[in-house]
Amino acid sequence: MKKRKNFLYYFLHNRNGMIGLVGVLLIVVVGLVGPLLVEKPDGYTMDILQAPSAQHWLGTDNLGLDIFAEIIWGARTSLYVSILAMLIAGVIGIPLGLVCGYTHGWVAEVIDAIIDIFMTLPMLPLMIIIAAIMGTSITNVALILGVFSWPQLARVTKNSTLKIREMQYIEAATCLGLPRRRVLFKHVLLNASGPVFVNMTLVMASAVLTEASLSFLGLGDPTTWSWGTILKRAWGQNAVISNPNPWWWWLMPSLCIVVYVVCFNLLGTALNDSLNPKGRE
Repeated sequence: MKKRKNFLYYFLHNRNGMIGLVGVLLIVVVGLVGPLLVEKPDGYTMDILQAPSAQHWLGTDNLGLDIFAEIIWGARTSLYVSILAMLIAGVIGIPLGLVCGYTHGWVAEVIDAIIDIFMTLPMLPLMIIIAAIMGTSITNVALILGVFSWPQLARVTKNSTLKIREMQYIEAATCLGLPRRRVLFKHVLLNASGPVFVNMTLVMASAVLTEASLSFLGLGDPTTWSWGTILKRAWGQNAVISNPNPWWWWLMPSLCIVVYVVCFNLLGTALNDSLNPKGRE
């Protein structure tokens, strides 16, 4: 209880952490509630390339579609991709990291070798190839991101487990004859949850950035709005270099991606500082 109070005290007094938390909560609200209030942009209108105004808060694109609505629906896509990718990475990476860090012998060596191999692979080119083979649905993109994000989560879990397994309470639990599964998931994972949770927030930020990259390259879901898709359409119409320049078309989704990544990074850093006594100094 005392540790929990200390964590809350340091976290609530971390300015960057509060900025990140407010930003993340705002993104979640926009992603969940926004599509219920804003109609999904579809078709085209006569308001082509209109600058931001009272009628169109963030302007319109070359089809006359409202960019504010596109960004709102893109927030839902980003939230869906990041959460699904994080869950997949956690389901794969956390158990493997626990087993690799807690056990000895060939099993741990094989898992460690697999982690090393995955972490040395050129991820983006492989993601592009697999996305082209599997198809460009948003769920497929999230699955690919999750599969390629688990190694870093496994490595963090393994390193934390290596430290915790030498603790006296782990030795006591083992001597009492508790099942290994219970020791791993109740005692080891519970005490390693800090670094693991911090890394999960970083996986969410990385997933959105990678999804935007894939969508910009044309490997996103063409039936779903995402911030990367908006940028791809703007770039395909030479909006970035045209004169006069419809800056609102490419600037707004770019800012959304930056804000999303920065907020999750700030939140993760603040959590790490609050959970780690050395980070409080």
